[in-house]
Amino acid sequence: MICPFCLQENELKALICRSCARDIAVPEQLIAERDQLARKRDIVRAELLAARAELEALKPGKKSRRV
Repeated sequence: MICPFCLQENELKALICRSCARDIAVPEQLIAERDQLARKRDIVRAELLAARAELEALKPGKKSRRV
């Protein structure tokens, strides 16, 4: 595990960085929440790209293609 503060490598299950002595333990619940938020972010990005494409198709002077 890389320390987010000093960027030194530590053991995978380390709770405290052996270099800077800062707390580097991350609760499993936070990791799961981060992963869930990343999935939601990806879904929203895809929806945004689709919405942008629809708006481009509606602009005057462009050929409109309904999907």
